[in-house]
Amino acid sequence: MCRNIRVLYHFEPPTSQDEIRAAALQYVRKVSGLREPSAADVEAFGRAVDEVAGATARLLRSLRARTAVRTREGERAKARARGERRAARAPQPPG
Repeated sequence: MCRNIRVLYHFEPPTSQDEIRAAALQYVRKVSGLREPSAADVEAFGRAVDEVAGATARLLRSLRARTAVRTREGERAKARARGERRAARAPQPPG
């Protein structure tokens, strides 16, 4: 999964529409291979972002939580810890 797409489910405060749209944009960029669409593809690209954002919002509304509520600070701390573990495993350059 693309590292730029974040978990959006079961947060306090709830996930905003801006966060949903940003994730949808990242998804469409990833699957299309385009950071910005050409002039000929702007409409299709925008429509895809809208559709993915809508589907994501519907999904988040329909899920029923069975886990503890997440916080953005807690998720950042987990990501930092994962990064530190990844860096510790990486081979160190000679020098």
